[in-house]
Amino acid sequence: MDPSALNVTLAALLTAVATGLGALPFFFYQNFSSVALGRANGLAAGLMLSASGMLVYEGYLHSLGRMALGVGLGVVAIAISRYLLDGSDEEAAVGQLRGADALEALLIVGVMTAHSFAEGVGVGVSYGDGDTLGVFVTVAIAIHNIPEGLAISLVLVPRGVSAWKAGGWSVVSSLPQPLMALPAFLFVESFAPVLPVGLGFAAGAMAWMVGREMIPEALGDAPPRTVAGAVAVGLVAMTLFQYLMH
Repeated sequence: MDPSALNVTLAALLTAVATGLGALPFFFYQNFSSVALGRANGLAAGLMLSASGMLVYEGYLHSLGRMALGVGLGVVAIAISRYLLDGSDEEAAVGQLRGADALEALLIVGVMTAHSFAEGVGVGVSYGDGDTLGVFVTVAIAIHNIPEGLAISLVLVPRGVSAWKAGGWSVVSSLPQPLMALPAFLFVESFAPVLPVGLGFAAGAMAWMVGREMIPEALGDAPPRTVAGAVAVGLVAMTLFQYLMH
C-alpha cells in the first residue's frame, strides 16, 4: 500500500515520542554523588560518540563529500554557538537551572535537536520507496531514539531537572522529525541529496559537544579511569544496539 502524508507524519511523531522513554530510569533513581555525575556524563558521552559514528557511516553511504561537508558545518555551528553563549553564562536559564548548568542543558538539547532534523529527513525519504522500507526505518529510529533520550536525561536529571521534564525535553529535541518527514516525503527527490549533509552536521555537532563539554566536565567530577570506563560502556552498548538494529 502506498503511504499517505498523514501516515508519514504520524510515524515520524511516534519516533519523537519514543525519545521521551529514555527518561524512564530516572523515575526510580535521581540522587547522584559527584562521582556518579561524572559517570553519568561519561556514559552520555559514550552514547553520543557511538551515535556520531553511525551518522558518519550512514552519510558516507550516500556521499562522502557531502557528509564531510556536513561534519565541518556541524562542528563550526556548535563552536560558534558555544562562543556566543560564553558571555551569557550567568543569565542562561532552563527551568530551575541557571548559569553553567543551564548552558549545558541548552547545548545538549540543541545538539540533539540538530540531529533530529536529519533523522526526520531520513524517515520521509524512506517512505518515498513505499510502506515497507518506511515502517522499518520508523521502528529503527524510534528504538534508536530511546538511548538518545537517555543521553539527554543523563545530563539534565543529575542537575536537578525532574524525570518528567527531562522526558519532555527529550521529546522536544525530536520534534523536528515529524516537521521534516512530511516535506521530505512529498519532495523526496529534492531532499535526498541533502540527507548526507544533515547526517554529517549532526555527527559533527555531537562529537564537538562530547569533546569540548561532556568529557572535560566528567573528568572534573570523577577520576579519569572511572570516566573512561563509563565512556567505554556507553560507546560499546550503543554500538551493539545500532549493530543489532541494522
